Amino acid sequence: MAHRVVILGGGFGGLYAAQALKHADIELTMVDRRNFHLFQPLLYQVATGSLSPGEIAAPLRSVLSTQANSKVLLDDAIGLDAANKKLILADVGPLPYDTLIVATGSRTSYFGNDHWEEFAPGLKTVEDATRMRHKVLFAFEEAERESDMDKRNAWLTFIVVGGGPTGVELSGALGEMANDTMRNEFDNIRPEDARILLLDGGERILSNYPESLSDAAVRSLIKLGVRTRNKVRVTGVDADGVTLRTAAGEERIHAKTILWGAGVRASEFGKILGESAGAPLDKGGRVLVSPDLTVAGHPEIFVVGDLAAMTQDGQPLPGVAPTAMQMGKYAAKVIESRLKGAAPPAPFRYFDKGSLAVIGRTAAVAYFEKFGKFKFSGPIAWLLWLFVHLMYIVEFEARVLVFIRWGFNYLTFQRGARLITGMAGKTRKPEPMGS
Repeated sequence: MAHRVVILGGGFGGLYAAQALKHADIELTMVDRRNFHLFQPLLYQVATGSLSPGEIAAPLRSVLSTQANSKVLLDDAIGLDAANKKLILADVGPLPYDTLIVATGSRTSYFGNDHWEEFAPGLKTVEDATRMRHKVLFAFEEAERESDMDKRNAWLTFIVVGGGPTGVELSGALGEMANDTMRNEFDNIRPEDARILLLDGGERILSNYPESLSDAAVRSLIKLGVRTRNKVRVTGVDADGVTLRTAAGEERIHAKTILWGAGVRASEFGKILGESAGAPLDKGGRVLVSPDLTVAGHPEIFVVGDLAAMTQDGQPLPGVAPTAMQMGKYAAKVIESRLKGAAPPAPFRYFDKGSLAVIGRTAAVAYFEKFGKFKFSGPIAWLLWLFVHLMYIVEFEARVLVFIRWGFNYLTFQRGARLITGMAGKTRKPEPMGS
């Protein structure tokens, strides 16, 4: 009987592990509650109308269709019987395994204030992105038909919470929408008058980048009409705005559109691993893994990606896609060495290839610490960002479509996916248009 490998989660960690095991003599089962792999770094472009969800998602069955040793199972994991090596699925029931790779990722964190999610969507899923897109586009439409100036200003105020790459990229895209894409499209408002605020609790945005690059990002955002505010803490979020704690005291900002990019937390499966396998967890619910990415006392269980907690050179590994990719490949290498009876590979070590963040049209920052702390900003960093993200998209067809879409957006300033869909937020019920 072939060695049974079950991979839970079709994100970067799980998918790269599966692809690295393509030629292994195993029976591989990929389990995910969704039927697609999502390229999360470009979700903000779905949220701002540049791309459609299908252009950054790839069906898992399609991606793994050429792997004879692999199959895909659409289901939700609700438990684990670590003693008997069985993953408990909601519909299928117990799924036996010889090796389990857990790559369930992370979710948006509101730092203990989950009720804020109703008013400030995060950006981790397709549904998050389309809900965010709805809120942004609907705000302009509501401002267009609002005669009260105070209410109109509230609709034209956009608050992005979190000054990391997600918040910077999202606020920059909002600035481009207001200043370029929507210019001259409305009769009663000027979209370029929109007030876009990027809030962060730290000393500066992009705190993991050198200060000079943070400053360059701020200058690029200012050109797009985005204003950054640092050292402010959000203490309240509701349908009418946010409450802040600042050095001067409490402050209230009236805004109808609040977007969240401030933090993430481990997926719920970490608790299941803790209860069933005795996996140690950190304060954020992530699993503390051994140097070979396995759970203590369970060498057959690997944890990769955002759910895995590991330090290197005294610092926690970043929760980014390249970390998950490298972890997935490493777990596959350990499994193959065990199957061959060979010596295990050296302990996992993350290789930081660098960090990139795009602010807007021809504006980005790049930092490569491992290459002599090389840093730069501007058009070259922007082109590099485009190339890297295109290469990481899983399917070739999607790369081509995204490349064409980006080229069209660049030449025309248009965003072809500006659709108000769903019923997120308060909307007027449409009247029937005939029989």
